[in-house]
Amino acid sequence: MKTSLLTVLFLAITMSTVPHTTDAPELLSGLKKYCATLEAEFDQIPAERKEELNGIAEYLQGKVKEGAPAQFTVICTHNSRRSHMGQLWIQVAAAYYGIPQVTTFSGGTEATAFNPRAVASLKRAGFDIQSDNKEDNPNYTVTYSKDAESLLAFSKKYDNPQNPQSGFCALMVCSQADEACPIVRGAEKRVSIPYQDPKAFDNTDQESAKYDERCRQIAREMFYFASQVKK
Repeated sequence: MKTSLLTVLFLAITMSTVPHTTDAPELLSGLKKYCATLEAEFDQIPAERKEELNGIAEYLQGKVKEGAPAQFTVICTHNSRRSHMGQLWIQVAAAYYGIPQVTTFSGGTEATAFNPRAVASLKRAGFDIQSDNKEDNPNYTVTYSKDAESLLAFSKKYDNPQNPQSGFCALMVCSQADEACPIVRGAEKRVSIPYQDPKAFDNTDQESAKYDERCRQIAREMFYFASQVKK
């Protein structure tokens, strides 16, 4: 049976309007809106920091080409603020850009607790974060997509058994941890990208604004390196 011209045209139009789908998880709506504005801020990243971030992108690109898993452990002194932010934003950036097989972790040179001010800032950015309400070092369940497994966040040392022991990229996000750990055992790559600690503004009228500023800076830079991977 011959196919009519009208049928061919109908099929062509239909196929052209089908949205492109991938296996990438759909972000929570508030988080998706937040993330959609980050690329417009890439020009705020200084050139010297872009060089470091490009090095991380090259590492991740290599893993993508190999079809191998990419593991990142984000490290600061207390594993309470910046390291958690870094871990979560890398995971979200990988989902946003459809980069497969990325898993993220965080740790410190000592364990304290995931700071509630950092938790609140991440919630304002669009994460769904729930706590088990333990007093000393609570476990937090962090959801960024209904299509992806939630992440467990709590303060721990970077070599905690729940973190990878080899074959990972270590990101040092505070100067003190950078100096304390000149070598991270098991790391394939080690990169120093320190951020100022928002702790300096705890219990001030600038507290929320400064935590949100640091949260956004980390998000912007993690999204920048992830955006370079498929170029």
